Amino acid sequence: MDRVLNKPTWRKPAGMLMLLLLIAAWAAVVATLFDWLPSMPWPIQALFFIATGIVWILPLKPLLLWMETGRWRLPKA
Repeated sequence: MDRVLNKPTWRKPAGMLMLLLLIAAWAAVVATLFDWLPSMPWPIQALFFIATGIVWILPLKPLLLWMETGRWRLPKA
């Protein structure tokens, strides 16, 4: 029985570092924008935190795909 051994690649540690940098940069942007919020009503503040809590997820799919395959996009079928 043939066993295919997967060689570890540098993409996973590099991707994890990029993921941590993405989260840190996004947190810095949100914290900077938060300075404008105290004067706004609470529903707008809530929408801000909901939106910023979701938007950071968007770049994850291409990053995770790259970590697994080495490509930024799926090949077109």
